[in-house]
Amino acid sequence: MRLQIELGFWARFEPNLIGYCMNRFFVFIGLSLLLGSCHEHHALPIMGNRSAIEKVVDGKTVIDTLYATVPNFAFVNQDGDSVTQENVKGKIYIADFFFTSCPTICPVMKKQLIRVYDKFKTDPNFLILSHTIDPEYDTLALLKDYCSRLGSDGKHWMFLRGNREATYDLAEKGYYSTALPDSTAPGGFVHSGGFILVDSKGRVRGIYDGTEEKAVDHLMEDILILKEEK
Repeated sequence: MRLQIELGFWARFEPNLIGYCMNRFFVFIGLSLLLGSCHEHHALPIMGNRSAIEKVVDGKTVIDTLYATVPNFAFVNQDGDSVTQENVKGKIYIADFFFTSCPTICPVMKKQLIRVYDKFKTDPNFLILSHTIDPEYDTLALLKDYCSRLGSDGKHWMFLRGNREATYDLAEKGYYSTALPDSTAPGGFVHSGGFILVDSKGRVRGIYDGTEEKAVDHLMEDILILKEEK
């Protein structure tokens, strides 16, 4: 009622004022919705090297882009089962590096990964692969116990063990991360605190600070974006 009285009052002095204000209001709302939509559906970058390739489409030669993908790998999970790139084919997944005796960032990272796991653990097309960088100490029995203590079902979040050099090589060349022995570092190893987001085509789409809650919030938002990609 008050709004109607005030609008009527101003209309007596400036007939076009109300129309002008209403038009500006709807323009503002429209822009806000457009910008909000763009923000929510922004495309994620594809990391790594890329090259141009020629291919034939409908009888015509066109130029396409070939993106880098995570190279083939072979590890064993906490249950002693083989895990290769076939296990993640067509799935979105997160990779990270840790060791169970880590005295620094690993406990914080795993606390954040529990949040991600709890949100997506019922999704059959999502996985988490946590790679130990200390396979000599982290036996399968220890990894299985570690998996259980974190509340993982061992299927949607697996803890992988394999050749040390193969793990380090995959970290650097496949996930653009770091995992190295270092006698001067706490626990004897240096590794990245990043969570690496990989899409269903095996391409790295983002790396997020696994020690920061806001960064992990962003990661979970980006997982939803990947799920909507065609």
